[in-house]
Amino acid sequence: MSTKQRSDSSKGKYIDLFSGCGGLSLGLRNAGWQGVFAIEKDPMAFSTFKHNLIDNKDSHFDWPEWLPIEEATIQDVLEKHKKELVSLRGHVDLIAGGPPCQGFSLAGKRNEKDPRNKLSEEYIKMVEIVSPKFILLENVKGFDSSFKNSSKKPYSMVVKAKLEKLGYKVFHDYICSADFGVPQNRTRFIMIAVKRELISSKDFNPFSIISNTRRDFLLSKKLPLRHIKVSEAIGDLLVSTNGLAYHSGSESNGFKKIDYKKTRKQSSYLKVMRSGSDGRSPNSLRLARHRDTTIEKFKKIQKICKPGISLNDSMREQIGTKKQAITVLNANEPSKTLTTLPDDLLHYCEPRILTVREMARIQSFPDSFRIRGKYTTGGERRTMECPRYTQIGNAVPPLLAEALGITIRKLFDKG
Repeated sequence: MSTKQRSDSSKGKYIDLFSGCGGLSLGLRNAGWQGVFAIEKDPMAFSTFKHNLIDNKDSHFDWPEWLPIEEATIQDVLEKHKKELVSLRGHVDLIAGGPPCQGFSLAGKRNEKDPRNKLSEEYIKMVEIVSPKFILLENVKGFDSSFKNSSKKPYSMVVKAKLEKLGYKVFHDYICSADFGVPQNRTRFIMIAVKRELISSKDFNPFSIISNTRRDFLLSKKLPLRHIKVSEAIGDLLVSTNGLAYHSGSESNGFKKIDYKKTRKQSSYLKVMRSGSDGRSPNSLRLARHRDTTIEKFKKIQKICKPGISLNDSMREQIGTKKQAITVLNANEPSKTLTTLPDDLLHYCEPRILTVREMARIQSFPDSFRIRGKYTTGGERRTMECPRYTQIGNAVPPLLAEALGITIRKLFDKG
């Protein structure tokens, strides 16, 4: 098998497809699952994944020797390693992942013809070959909505029908990450499929298990049952209390970063985020280089905008911007859904956009998780590259992933 570690037969084994930087795998690891391999095509996202989940002391992957530990597409793996994939049949308990969702997103320009929408078909091909007991699929709410001016049914129902033909009972619902300790009102479409022969009861529903275990999950993390506030997640990362330090570029005009200083007074959420960091400062604290005019514009937005509510047309006219999605964070509520565009959200009390680390905190990535790659990209490269802001914006929140992993683990243990 692997040169990485010996397999633990008592743990459910999973494959992570479209793994991104590793939010889903991190949560599944914390829920007691053992990884077989993961597939991610972007080199920057895979570099983050590899650094945190394969190369370090907490690795939980029993990576097969026949598969290079490098970025790849599902199509590549299907074409080059079909024989080896067939040999995994009966030895993988879960296939998890979320096909790229940009074409389905209700937040952007929905595009029925976006080629990324078809990637879920490769996901189905992998399911057909490996035939796991369980399937976990996460996507944006738009995955379950019909396209405007189209008679076609939602793509989620196309996927559901194909899984049913492969012998699965398919369950789906919407889950808000804020209900599971994530300081973000991020509602996602979740699909869980179970091999029919594993279902013994007519009233079987994994989403009932998720709902019933919410309280115990939060208590196990020593988190409050209420929603976590943004200020509880990133309040220790203020420039005003930490100061600035040199990051990169020229001393005079280069990038600065938050000069992190550990605080003694920690919220229950911050204790979870700092756990395992061994006192080290988190990475990805680089600040954007805002022009003076931009800072003044941000101050004006913070003055006239109701926190947590996007600018309306009148406010945009006052500011002199056509940008639709600018919102000032509300310090006393969970964040709005993070996107891959860092300038969609402004800090609640400092005239700036968030750092990658602040976004990671809002996504529930612990400080020990080190994010790699360049920070941003633009132009034509935006749809082809996955820099740090994009990695975090696209990720499944690890706390939500852990809660889902615990639910499926209960099903696995019963089987």
